[in-house]
Amino acid sequence: MNIVEITLDNLNVDAFIEEKAREISSTVGNGYAVNALSGGVDSAVVTMLGHKALGSRLKSYFIDSGLMREGEPRQIVDWFAELGIVVEIVDAQKDFFGALKGKTDPEKKREAITQTFYKKVFGELVRKSRAKYLLQGTNFTDIEETVAGVKRQHNILEQLGIDPQEHFGYKVLEPLIEVRKPAIRLIGKAAGLQKEIYSRPPFPGPALAARVIGEVTPERVALVRKATTIVEKALSNSDAFQYLAILHEERVTGVRDNKRDFGLQIEIRCWDSEDALTASPTRLPYETLIRMADDVVENVPGVVSVTYNITKKPPSTIEPV
Repeated sequence: MNIVEITLDNLNVDAFIEEKAREISSTVGNGYAVNALSGGVDSAVVTMLGHKALGSRLKSYFIDSGLMREGEPRQIVDWFAELGIVVEIVDAQKDFFGALKGKTDPEKKREAITQTFYKKVFGELVRKSRAKYLLQGTNFTDIEETVAGVKRQHNILEQLGIDPQEHFGYKVLEPLIEVRKPAIRLIGKAAGLQKEIYSRPPFPGPALAARVIGEVTPERVALVRKATTIVEKALSNSDAFQYLAILHEERVTGVRDNKRDFGLQIEIRCWDSEDALTASPTRLPYETLIRMADDVVENVPGVVSVTYNITKKPPSTIEPV
């Protein structure tokens, strides 16, 4: 891997912002670029850098894949409207669920999301806008884990020998590729993002598809979305690095009304970490765990079991898929 990390100790935030804005401006020239805004910290920071570099020549899109958290598309549009940045929502739910239908293998699901995102959805947007560049929030950890073979991040292309220009008809710009999440948060703060955005817990590129073990369907995503809302609300003040809910594939035996209920299992994970390379399960109060379990069982249909992951990374990983 030829990319050299810029560590926190060596990061000059203001200089980084100016340098990346110049690079984007110089590369795009007088043309247009489109921006993939997922609402996560990385893509939000890239949006700020691209807007600083290109102004109205950056077209920002929120791709509603049907895999996002509750109310996220409208929330992101509203947050960026406060900053004077227009974000257009693109409804691509049929495309993503169609591509994921019948797939259970994690790598095949990631590949389906990659092809749908880059070739179908953004391919059409690029052609419509006459843009030649796509800005996205790939970070150093994404590259490192993919190259090491831990898991294929959906936004990794050139590092795997995939030429975006040849395959999709546009070039990809990755201004955050040299930094990790803690540095990206500092850059976002300095670039003018609201704290609600730059302090958000990490969220995977494949969104809730990364938290559904087995086939990803609208019905199963709806279940993990409800669980996610409960977990994020309960742990928002925990100071943990990341926290999430996972829907397992296998059903487990439960009891309701003195009868067997062969139901669903939700796993909760909460992590302490600095850089996402290693992580330890957060030592949450037992009362917090019980409260979350009760809320999930009561509000997520069909759930009879809630577990908490206590395995460090490695050998575990932060996201399950």
